[in-house]
Amino acid sequence: MSMSKIVKTAADILVVFILTFGFYIVAHGHLTPGGGFQGGAVIATGIVLLIAAYGYKAIAARFTKESLRSSETLGLLIFIGTAFVALFIGAAFFYNWLAGAGSIFGTAVAFGPNPGDLNTGGVIPLMNIAVGIEVLGALSLIVLYMLSGTEEGA
Repeated sequence: MSMSKIVKTAADILVVFILTFGFYIVAHGHLTPGGGFQGGAVIATGIVLLIAAYGYKAIAARFTKESLRSSETLGLLIFIGTAFVALFIGAAFFYNWLAGAGSIFGTAVAFGPNPGDLNTGGVIPLMNIAVGIEVLGALSLIVLYMLSGTEEGA
């Protein structure tokens, strides 16, 4: 059973803000409280809101379990891949190989009252993105599996 047009419209508007906030938490995880797990959980909450507004069947058709499993696997592979890159360049496992490299993620860490720059984390922002993708897939998959046993979902 889906909700009224008012609820669907409100959910569509709120989902934009929820997704934006979740991406913000993931992107700024190395600077502020939060990170990949928290941001992924916020983004998965947006999918749960869509399920509440549109119903299980409509959202399960759009976000299939296979695609969520794939995103979960992709996040894990990116996370572990960034750790193995360090081994391939002769450093320790999970070494921050982008820190101080001068690339987009590797400038020197700033000092002072506002030290936060997005490009100071080295490989940590990449790992936050990977964890966010994994948590988004996992939590959304858990919700879809839980709802697939209900009368509406069956």
